[in-house]
Amino acid sequence: MAAAPTLLAHGVGGRQDLPITLSQLVVAAALTLVVTFLALGLLWREPRLDRDATGGRPVPEWLARLVDAPTFRWVLRVLGLLAAAWFCLGLLGGPDTADNPTAGALYVLLWVGLAPLSLLLGPVWRAVNPLRTVHLLAALAARRDPRRGLRQLPAGVGWWPAAATLFGFVWLELVAPDRATLPVITAWLAAYAVVMLAGATVFGAGWFDHADPFETYSALIGQLAPVGRAADGVLVWRNPLDGIAGLRPRPGLVAVVTVLLGSTMYDSLSNAPGWLRFSQENGLHPAVTGSAGLTLVVAAVAVAYVAATGAAARIGHDPTAARGVPGEIAHSIVPIAVGYVVAHYYSLLILEGQRTVVLLSDPLGTGANWLGTAGWEPHTGLVTPSGVATLQITVIILGHLLGTLLAHDRALYLFPRARAVAGQLPLLALMVAYTVAGLLLLYAG
Repeated sequence: MAAAPTLLAHGVGGRQDLPITLSQLVVAAALTLVVTFLALGLLWREPRLDRDATGGRPVPEWLARLVDAPTFRWVLRVLGLLAAAWFCLGLLGGPDTADNPTAGALYVLLWVGLAPLSLLLGPVWRAVNPLRTVHLLAALAARRDPRRGLRQLPAGVGWWPAAATLFGFVWLELVAPDRATLPVITAWLAAYAVVMLAGATVFGAGWFDHADPFETYSALIGQLAPVGRAADGVLVWRNPLDGIAGLRPRPGLVAVVTVLLGSTMYDSLSNAPGWLRFSQENGLHPAVTGSAGLTLVVAAVAVAYVAATGAAARIGHDPTAARGVPGEIAHSIVPIAVGYVVAHYYSLLILEGQRTVVLLSDPLGTGANWLGTAGWEPHTGLVTPSGVATLQITVIILGHLLGTLLAHDRALYLFPRARAVAGQLPLLALMVAYTVAGLLLLYAG
């Protein structure tokens, strides 16, 4: 069988497409963060964001009734099952060639497409997750409460399982040999399904909330959506910053956000000429080099984050809470990670996403046109080198600005007012370091 080719490069822009030189960009981005920090210290003296998720304006009653209606929820579940069944046609019965839509559907439409959908609508994958629906139907058939398993999930588990499965997926996406071929994708998805369904059998449906990488990814980004749930469950329009400020600390949260951010940084590193030469010349199998590189980059992001938040706690005169500060500040990393996701994958979503939609009309490779999309011509007007480069600069800097703002507001909660600004200096240094490293990795190649 012919191996499916590697998907398109994640970015179209490059160093030659920047409106200013790379060194000027890095200096300007760092200065922007410093100026923003100083302005916040002078003008934002009291916490303003709703960390308890009690605010927001209720959505129209008809919309709330629709979203909360059991029929609507079942429609979403059925759509998720149908999409999964269509995906499996190509996965299990399609040719292992470039014309198979499976790799594009998994890596582009699902993984990349889930980010903008969640950013607009909230944690959408929870509503359509086919494995959650399969578990629900099995529980109903057995006349058991799907929320109850054979034993109770330990309280300290938190998002640690999700951190592990999320790392497993980014390893598949960025490192695994032949990752665009059907046998590799099938093996990973089979293991994923076994872990999810076995865990749900043992611990109940709550296992998906703690372990599913796609649900966790969607839930994190969904905290920035303009629509969400207030503390009493009411569906509300909200300030997206209030939404992300309501992300409460839990075990494993720091691991999840650092895996998400670190994996995108490794993605840039893996495309740099220096890294490519090292991978080819060190004598090790590329998967070994890639696995070590991915692990080290994620670990470096995590160590820098924990060190900065620990220093912030000490400077802020709250050394007793030093262990809790990383979790309290973790929400500030989410817009940074979202910025990198958009910067890395925008062109991939537009170009390869359209190609995948075309191929999905014939997942078995028989020449059929079941969805009516086989004749589509991909539109490239939204992807130009200069346009993508400008977008990348904008979203990366915007993500760090929002992260700085969120960290500042949370510091006003955590530290005495007299020490709150000083306590943020390590966090500012962290934001500047992340920004400089991210821009250098993205454009230095």
